[in-house]
Amino acid sequence: MKILVAMPAGEIRDSFIPYDTKKKLEALGEITWNGGTENFSTDELRGKIAGFDICITGWGSAYFDESVLDNSDALKLIAHTGGTVAPYVGDAVYGKGIKVISGNTMYAESVAEGTVAYILGSLRDIVYYNNEVQQGRWRSDIVTNEGLLDQTVGLIGYGAIARHVVQMLKPFRTKIKVYSRHISAETCRESGIKKATLEDIFSTCKVISLHSALTPDTHHMIGRELLSMIPDGSVLINTARGAIIDESALEQELVKKRFKAVLDVFEVEPLPMGSKLRGLDHVILIPHMGGPTLDRWKMITEELIKDIQNFWKNGNLKYEISREYSGTMTRKA
Repeated sequence: MKILVAMPAGEIRDSFIPYDTKKKLEALGEITWNGGTENFSTDELRGKIAGFDICITGWGSAYFDESVLDNSDALKLIAHTGGTVAPYVGDAVYGKGIKVISGNTMYAESVAEGTVAYILGSLRDIVYYNNEVQQGRWRSDIVTNEGLLDQTVGLIGYGAIARHVVQMLKPFRTKIKVYSRHISAETCRESGIKKATLEDIFSTCKVISLHSALTPDTHHMIGRELLSMIPDGSVLINTARGAIIDESALEQELVKKRFKAVLDVFEVEPLPMGSKLRGLDHVILIPHMGGPTLDRWKMITEELIKDIQNFWKNGNLKYEISREYSGTMTRKA
């Protein structure tokens, strides 16, 4: 088995592939490493890929276009250490019968965990009260913190992350409404959730959490009209992609201080210094860190290594991303 690791040398690769994981990978077969500190360009990948059975990619890897694939005579499997594969592979890859796996399942669970943390942190005003004590003050007799128990939660989208969120919210006895064009009545019954419209969710839920992929159909799906429906005192969470919300409209609503928000993603990243979102004490801003947390990176690679082993032995894959599924994924990494 010949494996090309396209991920560039550096701290990110060392975190995904630390020394002991590297040894497990090298035990699979003949490994060739990207010796540079930058991702291969398309031309560089085209020049490197010939003769390799497996290619391991990461964030920012080159797209496998026709020119790359024309030179990938032996390529059978692309193993992506990221979540979404849409920015890296397309119909040309699937048309050649090349299999694709990624860390998407593990990413989804970690982002779901982050979502629950953000909900609790915002409802309980953890950042605010920490700042009060850090600055020498104490709480007044009038408190603002709230809890998640028995609240109504609205989820926008019902992919892998949202499904994990539903499971993680069970101990809190939440009532969950879901907006999804694809969810069935049977799934709703089995999961104890209710299918709802966007308008219903945005006008009735204490917590609204976004989990849709960013596609041309979902770009600015959440605009001024929906944002204006959010009940006073509610919490808006976005761990999906910034451009799903019209950020200009969001800024205009948040300055009114009617509701709180935790934003992990933004239309432009890093968030511009002049953004009106900065300095709002009822908004928590996170630099795109919903998941996976650092402790999961090594685990993701080792799970993919197991999948590569199984694929080479018997053709079975646990973390396969089908052509159909890849088409629903966010197209911007």
